[in-house]
Amino acid sequence: MKMERLKTPCYVIDEDRLERNLKQLRSIMDATGCKILLAQKAFSAYALYPKIGLYLNGTTASGLYEAKLGREEMGTALENHVFAAAYREEDFEEIAAICDHIVFNSFCQLEKFRDQALKHGAGIGLRINPECSTQDGHAIYDPCAPGSRLGITCEHFRGKSLDGVEGLHFHTLCEQNADALETTLGAVEEKFGEYLERSQIKWLNFGGGHHITRTGYDIERLKRCICRMQDKYQVQVYLEPGEAVALDAGYLLTQVLDVVENGGQQTAILDTSAACHMPDVIEMPYRPPLQNSGRPGEKKYSYRLAGPTCLAGDIIGEYSFDYQLEPGSRLCFEDMAIYSMVKNNTFNGMPLPAIVLKRGADCQSWKTFGYEDFKRHL
Repeated sequence: MKMERLKTPCYVIDEDRLERNLKQLRSIMDATGCKILLAQKAFSAYALYPKIGLYLNGTTASGLYEAKLGREEMGTALENHVFAAAYREEDFEEIAAICDHIVFNSFCQLEKFRDQALKHGAGIGLRINPECSTQDGHAIYDPCAPGSRLGITCEHFRGKSLDGVEGLHFHTLCEQNADALETTLGAVEEKFGEYLERSQIKWLNFGGGHHITRTGYDIERLKRCICRMQDKYQVQVYLEPGEAVALDAGYLLTQVLDVVENGGQQTAILDTSAACHMPDVIEMPYRPPLQNSGRPGEKKYSYRLAGPTCLAGDIIGEYSFDYQLEPGSRLCFEDMAIYSMVKNNTFNGMPLPAIVLKRGADCQSWKTFGYEDFKRHL
C-alpha cells in the first residue's frame, strides 16, 4: 500500500530514515571503538531489530520484559544490558541468565544480587549520580535533580566494597548535545575518577539522551569525549541512545473527524489523541511537527488540533494551514517513532493505532489492534 491509502490512525516507521540514523551511529562506533546499544524504552518495534543488529552492538533494557524482548528478537550474538532502579527477587534469576551486563542502582541491591549475577557470568555495574544537572526546565527528566532516586552519589561510595563490580554507568542527559556530555564527564571525573582508575573497572557507560542524529549535533566533540575517556582510563565506552536511533523515522497518520468553534477558536477533532497516542505531548510538553503546516497565524487558516477523548486537555497543539480543514482531511505528524508506541494507551476505549513499516514508497502492515486488545489488559 501507499501512505495515502492507509487507514487512520496508524504509526508508520520509515525504514530508510531509520537506516540513515543507524549508519551515522555506526560511523561513530567505527571511528572511536565505542559500543552503542538500542535503548528499548524509546523504541521497541522488534520487527526491525534484525536490521538494527546489523549496525549496533545490541540492546539495553529497564527490566525483565525488555531484557527478554532484546534477547529474543536481537539474538544471542549481540549484547543484552539491563538497568533497573530496583529488581524484583522473582525476576532476577531470569534477568541474570539472559543479560550480559547488569547495572545496580544501590549498594543494597548489589549486595543482594551480586552472587546470583556472577554465577551466570554477567558483568556487574553500578549507576552513579555525578550530581551535575545540564538540563533546562524538565525536572521530571533530570536524574540529577535534588533528591533523585537514580544513581549513587559519591558520598555513598565511601567505605563500600566494589567486589565483583567491573563497570560504572551514568545517564544524565535528555535530548542534549555533546557539550552537555562534556560538562557531565568533568563532574564524573571529579567525583568518581579514583574509581575509574582502578584496574577492575573495564567499562564506562555514558547512558542515553545523546541527540546524535539530530541536525547540528556536535559529532566531533562526542568522538573526542569517547576517545579521551577510553584512552585515559583504559575502559570500553558504551552509549545507550534511544531517540537517536529512530529520530525522525516515523509518522502518525490521522484524519479530521469534526471541526468545532467556541469563542472564535476553531478546533479540529482528530481520530488520534495526544493523551493516548502521543502522551509526551502532554508530559513534556511539546508541539509535534506536522507536515504542510505552520505556526498559528503563519498560514491563512489556524486551528487547534485535539483528540476525541473526554479529557479537556487532550490538545495536540496550535497549527495553521493554507487550506480549510474539514471532516476527512488527512494529516501527518512527524517524528512519531519514538516514545509513542512504547507509551500509548487505550484511555476512553481509544483504539491503538496500527503499526506500518515503510520502505521507499511501499507500506506493509505489521500490527493491527482491536477491541480484544483493549479488553484483554483491563
